[in-house]
Amino acid sequence: MLKGRTELFVHNSAMMAFQQVIGMVTAFIIPRVILSVYGSEINGFVVSVTQFISYFVLVEAGISGASIYALYKPLADKNIPAINGILSAARKFYLTSGYIFLALVCLLAVLYPVFAKTLHLTAWQISLVVFALGAKGVFDFFTLSKYRVLLTASQKSYIISSAQVVYLGLNTLIVWGLAKLGFSIVTVEVAVVFSVFVRSWLLYYYTKKHFPFVDYTVEPDKESLKDRWSVLYLQLLRGAQSAIPVMLATMLTSLLEVSVYSIYNLVLSGIGGILSIFISGLAASFGDVIARKQHKILKESTQQFEQSYYILLTIVYSVSLLMILPFVKLYTANINDVNYLLPWLGFLFVVRGLFDHLKTPQGMLVISAGMYRQTRWQTTMQAVIAVIGGALGGWLWGLYGILGGLILSHLYRCIDLLFFIPKHVTKLSYIRSLRHMILVIVNFSLVALVWWYYPFQIRTIWQWVLYAVCSTAGVSCWVILTNYALNPKNMTQIYCRINKLVLRRLKCFQ
Repeated sequence: MLKGRTELFVHNSAMMAFQQVIGMVTAFIIPRVILSVYGSEINGFVVSVTQFISYFVLVEAGISGASIYALYKPLADKNIPAINGILSAARKFYLTSGYIFLALVCLLAVLYPVFAKTLHLTAWQISLVVFALGAKGVFDFFTLSKYRVLLTASQKSYIISSAQVVYLGLNTLIVWGLAKLGFSIVTVEVAVVFSVFVRSWLLYYYTKKHFPFVDYTVEPDKESLKDRWSVLYLQLLRGAQSAIPVMLATMLTSLLEVSVYSIYNLVLSGIGGILSIFISGLAASFGDVIARKQHKILKESTQQFEQSYYILLTIVYSVSLLMILPFVKLYTANINDVNYLLPWLGFLFVVRGLFDHLKTPQGMLVISAGMYRQTRWQTTMQAVIAVIGGALGGWLWGLYGILGGLILSHLYRCIDLLFFIPKHVTKLSYIRSLRHMILVIVNFSLVALVWWYYPFQIRTIWQWVLYAVCSTAGVSCWVILTNYALNPKNMTQIYCRINKLVLRRLKCFQ
């Protein structure tokens, strides 16, 4: 069984890696096209609206997380009636949430022109773009979501990644092609809705072919999703961390500063995408282990995953700190309507990302164990810190203050989960995790000293690539060495697991 989970993890991770590569490429192409064709103000406008709409997704009310967790045991037991009852309930709730989401998008389309002005678009054009951007989410609620729940719970997230790759490719081609042909931003955003139809159809076709027993019309098992309101607390946190900063920047600064925020956030979102490759499908895999009550496997796997992830986390964010400012300089070359080169803003963005992902191993286990209700007050406290701290900081120091509030919220949640997960899920000592966290911060701080005293002077993209490769190699060697010194036994077990997996894959090609 463990071998099967490992193979699924590799399969999911490989496809997720490909999706993230495509996603990062397209995420850098589209804003650059918008910046060069329409300017920073329009880019800030699109980013601002997108973040507002992403916050509306909270009307999902935890359906996805509760449904996925509820499906773990029925899928393990091959209990088809139970599976269909859960999926039917998820579909019913998604339809209700979809109508609420549509109403909120329409409301935003009416109100946004009142609160945010741009010299490039009329009020009705602003409203049309808002509605077009929101239409993508509407179609997700009515078509995509019920398939995504089943595929995620059955550890087939690679199918979702495949459909997402097609969507990203079509979306980028439409934006690039129409923008270069001189069409307005209104036409561009309306046209890209087509790519959502294609993604939904692909997932519908796969589900019908490979899960013929699925019936969304049976009597819904609403009781199985009773925890959806508790899941909502986690989604409030995600909404606060993603949408609140741009919302605050829109209200407390200007659309030009929102554009500056979006460029740095674009880089950090790409970094987060890289890290998500290595946890893709793991929540479902750990959920399966917990559902089967395989406590020994849970403890061993948790320790190995945690240290592996912290090694990766240290390397990724240390290199990001060294390379973010040179990248922004190259990316925004010849764009002079606002200053994008802000070293301390880049530093705070990287620190925010580091603390955000420092709690990922523990946060993933909350999802795997379905402990949404038990963590709702802590999650709410983190959201409150993010909102109040970000608002106060934004009022006093602009973008720097907003990021400071977010960093405080992440720090609080790291400390909370450090004690919660060992006590309620793994039954391991929190000291081990604390040591790993401290090592991450120490190693990152050493790199920060290098960044401060010896900043890179990079003039071409090829220089940037060369410096990035060399920095990654050097940081990786140091981080692996210090982690081996901290826990040689665990590092040896990680090496053996990776070695066995590679050998198995090689045999498949012989």
